[in-house]
Amino acid sequence: MKVKNGEFVMPGDKLGIIEQFIPGKGTYDNDGDIESTVLGNVNINSKMKTISVEPKSGSPATLEVGDKIYGQITDVKPQRANVKIDRLVDTQRDLSLPYMGSIHISKAKEGYLDKISDAFRIGDIIKAEVVKITGDNVDLSTVSDDCGVLKAMCTRCRGYMATTEKKNELQCKRCNRKEKREVSNEYVNI
Repeated sequence: MKVKNGEFVMPGDKLGIIEQFIPGKGTYDNDGDIESTVLGNVNINSKMKTISVEPKSGSPATLEVGDKIYGQITDVKPQRANVKIDRLVDTQRDLSLPYMGSIHISKAKEGYLDKISDAFRIGDIIKAEVVKITGDNVDLSTVSDDCGVLKAMCTRCRGYMATTEKKNELQCKRCNRKEKREVSNEYVNI
């Protein structure tokens, strides 16, 4: 497909290939194909070899390094926790693409962490910072004080947990079980 400068495109439309252009705003690389993320007009910069799409309305939120996100832990492996990214902090706009991220054990907290399950469990709601974006892979960090677990449920009875006097410890309100987490200073006690 050969698109022209100014042509109207829809999300998912193929604009070119990675050997032809560098993906710009409003586009992404889908296994070598550059596709549109928004409804708008194509903008080709021949000198810089970039292709982008100018949205017809306000642009949807896209992730950039340094952004803070809200997400939910979907899987915990020995060295990393996978995160379904729900939205950017401080915006009500939906993300332009469904993003999945991961937190490596070295980016979970300051200092040494023996096992990542001491920081996160499946179902935890977290706040994290975007540290690297490679294609559709998003690397996250929870080292900052405001990042980490915002809400957690007990792994035994699924009751909501509250903070204790100890740093990075939560206690279930229903069964009194105590568990370790990388707790944000913005944790929501109900």
